[in-house]
Amino acid sequence: MIEARHLRVLRAVAATGSFSAAARELGCTQPAVSQQMKALEGSAGTPLLIRTGREMRLTEAGEVLVRHASGILAGLTAAEEEVAAIAGLRAGRVRLVSFPSGSSTLVPTALAALRAAHPGTRVSLVEAEPPRSIEMLREGDCDVALAFRYGGGSPARPGDAQAEAEWDDLVVRPILADRLVGLVPEGHRLAGAGSVGMAELADESWIAGCPRCRRQLVDVCEEAGFTPRIDFATDDYPAVVGLVGAGLGVAVLPELAIESVRPRGARTVAVEPAVEREIVALTLPDLAKVPAVAATLDELTRAATRA
Repeated sequence: MIEARHLRVLRAVAATGSFSAAARELGCTQPAVSQQMKALEGSAGTPLLIRTGREMRLTEAGEVLVRHASGILAGLTAAEEEVAAIAGLRAGRVRLVSFPSGSSTLVPTALAALRAAHPGTRVSLVEAEPPRSIEMLREGDCDVALAFRYGGGSPARPGDAQAEAEWDDLVVRPILADRLVGLVPEGHRLAGAGSVGMAELADESWIAGCPRCRRQLVDVCEEAGFTPRIDFATDDYPAVVGLVGAGLGVAVLPELAIESVRPRGARTVAVEPAVEREIVALTLPDLAKVPAVAATLDELTRAATRA
C-alpha cells in the first residue's frame, strides 16, 4: 500500500534532485529519506528513482507517481482540514428525528442555542413517533432520536419489536418527565377542579392521540376500573384540542403537547393517579463520540430547563 508520507518524500526528492536536499526541505535526515524511498519502491513493486552520482532521476513509474502525488496530497490535506473542522465543531451535520410535540417545544430552543454556539454545525429535522424513530436510529437514517416512553421503562408488549426494553444498546440521555394532564371543555362539570381522578371520567366520550399514547390511555383507564369509549382518534394534537374545545369529549395529553397548542374552549386539569412519560434523547454509542452529536444532546438537555 502506498502511503501519503512516502509520496511527500518522493515529491521532495523529485523537486530537489537529491536525498540530502529533500531531507533539508522536509526537516529530517538523509538516511530517513533513503529508507522511505526504499519502502515506497517496495510498495510500488518497481524502481522509482535512478541514482546517477549525487543526482536522482525519476523512472517512468516515478514520474507517474509524482504526477498523481499533488492531487492525492491536496485531497488528503482538504480531507484532514474538513475532519479537523468537524472535530472542532466548526462544521458537521446532525440528522435529528423527533416526535411532534418535542419538535414544537424542545427542539427549537435546542437548535437555536446550538447554532449560536456552533454556527458551522448543521442540523436537519424530520418527525416520527417511537418506535419508528428508534428504528430509524438503528437503521442509520438519523443520528439522534428525541423519543419518549411511559412508565419509566415498563416491560415491552409482545410484538413491539422496538419497545422500551430494547434501549439497552443505545446511549440514553434523560431530558425531562412530561406529566399527563386532563383536557375538558370549558363548560364541563370538572373544568374548575383542582385535580380529577380518572374514574370520574369513566362515562365520558374520549378523544385519543397517537397510537402509543392511545395505548397508554387505555392502560391508565383500565387501571382505574373502566374501559374508555374512544369516539375520536387522531395523531394531531391541535385536532385533539379542537375536538375537546368543541365539547365533543375529553382527553389526556402530555404537558408538552398542551404547550405547543393554544387550548381554545378547553381547560386543563390535573389527573390522578399521576402518569408521566419520560422524554429522552437517544443515539448509538459510536455516534455519541462525534462532537456535533454530543453538542446536540447537550443542547436538548439544556432546552428542558429553558422550556
